[in-house]
Amino acid sequence: MNQHHQKFPPVSGAVNILSITAQKPHSTGSGVYLTEIVQALHRQGCRQAVLAGICREDSVSFPENVVFYPVYYQSDQIPFPICGMSDEMPYESTRYQDLTPAMTEQFLNSFGKALKQALDEFKPDLIICHHLYLLTALAREVTPAESARNTNKPRIVGICHGSDLRQFKKNPMNRYYIRTQIRCLDTIWCLHREQGQEIIRLFGCSPEKVKILGTGYNSLIFKKIPLLQAEHKIANSDQSPSSDRIRLIFAGKLSEKKGVKSLLRSLRLLPPDLAKRLTLTLAGGWGNEQEFQEIKQLADPEQGCPCAVEFPGRLSQTELAQQMNQSDLFILPSFYEGLPLVLIEALACGLRPICTDLPGIRPWMDENVPGHGIIFVAPPDMEHEDEPVASSLPAFEAKLAEAIIQAADCMSSPVSRQERLDNSLQQLSWDGLCKRLLEDIKR
Repeated sequence: MNQHHQKFPPVSGAVNILSITAQKPHSTGSGVYLTEIVQALHRQGCRQAVLAGICREDSVSFPENVVFYPVYYQSDQIPFPICGMSDEMPYESTRYQDLTPAMTEQFLNSFGKALKQALDEFKPDLIICHHLYLLTALAREVTPAESARNTNKPRIVGICHGSDLRQFKKNPMNRYYIRTQIRCLDTIWCLHREQGQEIIRLFGCSPEKVKILGTGYNSLIFKKIPLLQAEHKIANSDQSPSSDRIRLIFAGKLSEKKGVKSLLRSLRLLPPDLAKRLTLTLAGGWGNEQEFQEIKQLADPEQGCPCAVEFPGRLSQTELAQQMNQSDLFILPSFYEGLPLVLIEALACGLRPICTDLPGIRPWMDENVPGHGIIFVAPPDMEHEDEPVASSLPAFEAKLAEAIIQAADCMSSPVSRQERLDNSLQQLSWDGLCKRLLEDIKR
């Protein structure tokens, strides 16, 4: 991997940038990532367009003058729900592994038509493709190559979000086509070093093309709000400090692969006095109704859950920041992640996070957010990339319970790390991330 800038031809004037995704913008981690990049590039004065897969009833919100090219699912052209990079999405979706050849052809034809329209009308200098998967492969194929008659071809880069690598490894569909096109991208941005090494191995691309981009966060939304934190302390305490309530929050898709079931089972392993003081908020949507009902059953006090569990549903970023400011601890017990943005958001709101110790996350946090104080929990044994071995779950859940106990104990100690942590977080922003992108094409 090359962490230095590649030498690209200089770009004069403002830059035309086309961002593409096969999924809904604004929804899920990769959708938020795309939206934040578009907003940051808007602040940089770039001319932009977005091509995304949506349903006709969906609303899309981008800065003024951003051109939007929709590709409609559940239409005559693509008569099935949105293709989700994860097998469980927080909205109705189609798994890539369930696409028939006819469905794949409908997908490629519809997105190919929209891509050619965007190329002809918008004439991008840079195409940013989210996910190293089928749509990015198609974009690479249909984007004109440089030739004697066309020396101003657009740069085409891919951003890896982690779920795309999982999909590529699990699903043999179009694997040769995807690998062939992905390795021809001009640049591949990854979240952290370990992910970059996996990209090189899976796609056989040149290491010089793979660079670390990381992630950012919205400091205008995710920050400590003293009034909300003060109200939380007053509402959850009484005369006796020992009876202070502790609010633990999870944010993400409510699914087994996000570790939600294991989290709920771990609550049964807590000391009774702590369990009585603990409230768990499970913020997020769900895609699998049966799985959601199983989660609700695990959260039912009549079924043995010792803690109060709240389900506020899918929240906007502002609503999530408010919920975090009224919480004490954050937990992300996932079985698979790239580089979870929500960890940084939780830290910015003053929470102490607990997270599964998945590849690449701890080294990136250590390097970019020293003093983060995250409590990492060793994951269970895995099979098929993101499915835990059932026999290893009890040990994992016991470790989760131990981490919750440890985090609760840390609440009573002075938070001397906070000032240093705030300084580290100030260095992370979507604007800084986008400046690195722009520097690449201007060199």
